[in-house]
Amino acid sequence: MNKYICEFVGTFALVFFGCATVLFMRSEVGLLGVAMAFGLSVIAMAYSIGPISGAHLNPAVSLGVFVSGRMKSGDLIGYVVAQCVGAIVASAVLYVIVEGKGGGYDVAANGFAQNGWSAYSATSAFLFEAVATFLFLVVILRATAEGGAGPLAGLAIGLTLVMIHLAGIAVSGSSVNPARSLGPALFAGGAALSQLWLYIVAPCLGAAAAGLALRVGVIGSGEPAPQPA
Repeated sequence: MNKYICEFVGTFALVFFGCATVLFMRSEVGLLGVAMAFGLSVIAMAYSIGPISGAHLNPAVSLGVFVSGRMKSGDLIGYVVAQCVGAIVASAVLYVIVEGKGGGYDVAANGFAQNGWSAYSATSAFLFEAVATFLFLVVILRATAEGGAGPLAGLAIGLTLVMIHLAGIAVSGSSVNPARSLGPALFAGGAALSQLWLYIVAPCLGAAAAGLALRVGVIGSGEPAPQPA
């Protein structure tokens, strides 16, 4: 399977399962269930498409990998496009599903699993998204490096995403992923679109900082672990 197709499928799965849990099951499973849905989706994709594309599933992750020196600019563009399209298509499928709810579903009133801030300020949301993405990339880059977590890398990465969601859902909706924020925002409209800039800028800054830290040796060497044959 082509690596760009893998990124499309992987990001589709992340947004589909994660946002579906928010839309259909949040009252039943609570915030822990939502966090687990996103984290388990990453783990599943890491062990299925990871050997082909690395299972970035996130433009910020791809940017961090690029800045660290592990990815070429052409691949960065291809990955970001595939991830964003995957997130948008997943959101479109969810929109069709939610519209079939008995009695109807008002996206404007009930939301569409979009990210956003209200109880906390934009500064708080920005800081959380940037710092959380930085830490997420530190785990990803080191776990997948030579001498890193090896076969356990996917598990470490997925569980880190669970922790990020548990820590920050109340602050920013906990995205750390521009594609995950973009897809639902296009269908939610309104405030979700007006706040989308934060979920693009903050994660990308955090990811780039982590990639640079790896490249200059602040957090260890940047040699990727050998891929399975």
